[in-house]
Amino acid sequence: MSVGTTQAPAPAQPRLARAGLIGLAAAYVALLLLAPLGGIIWTVVKGGLHVITQTLSSHDVLHAYLLTIIIAVITVVVTVAFGVPVALVLTRQRFPGRGLVSALVNLPLAVSPVIVGLMAVLLFGRAGWFEPFFAARGIQIIFALPSMVLVTIFICLPFVVREVAPVLEELGTEEEDAARTLGASGLQTFFRVTVPNIRWGLLYGIALSAARALGEIGAVLIVSGAIQGKTETATLYIFRAIEERQEPAAYLVALTLAAASIVLLAAIEVFKRKRMKEIGR
Repeated sequence: MSVGTTQAPAPAQPRLARAGLIGLAAAYVALLLLAPLGGIIWTVVKGGLHVITQTLSSHDVLHAYLLTIIIAVITVVVTVAFGVPVALVLTRQRFPGRGLVSALVNLPLAVSPVIVGLMAVLLFGRAGWFEPFFAARGIQIIFALPSMVLVTIFICLPFVVREVAPVLEELGTEEEDAARTLGASGLQTFFRVTVPNIRWGLLYGIALSAARALGEIGAVLIVSGAIQGKTETATLYIFRAIEERQEPAAYLVALTLAAASIVLLAAIEVFKRKRMKEIGR
């Protein structure tokens, strides 16, 4: 007669520890995200419906939104156009100084946005290195849209490279080599093989770049001059409205930016999951 063995139940202590960690994480998120967001919503609601209609119909606010969208769109286009080739070079080529190039790509992540703005002023501001060249051609860089776009691109450039490069490393070159063997040109291989394979990493980088561009204030504040109705982005409008004690209007614009960021964050999580599945294929 054989004696059956029964599996001992799992101890309760690990389950309690796991539940405690989940609760701690939820409390942390609620404290840092939900509480401030709830405070912003309450301040907007407390201001009344007229504050919402007046703010969202204000010329300064509409111009700030438009300028923010223009900067974000240009930034995303440029960072994709330059980021993907840079990622391809770093992953597909071996050359002296490759590590230095990789470090330079990551430099904007380590430099304060204020310093980026000051560097732009040094290059394009009054008595700057390149100011005579552009002034002679009637092109204004500082205190105008070009400088705002330049500093935002500089700050956002690493995101596409950092998200696409690991995907390219994991994928290898087998499919690309096979396409070339079958007679595909370089462009055909890129658009029909490489781009579909990196699409989730690329979309992840685009979402990160767009979110960063929407929220940029330090470098843009330095180079734009924050001229009301001209070079004032949504974040700069919030900054000015707080200084002028127009808290409901400032919080309303902040709430719209927060909503856009939440949508982008949700997209980022979707792209992240898709990217991890693509890498683990």
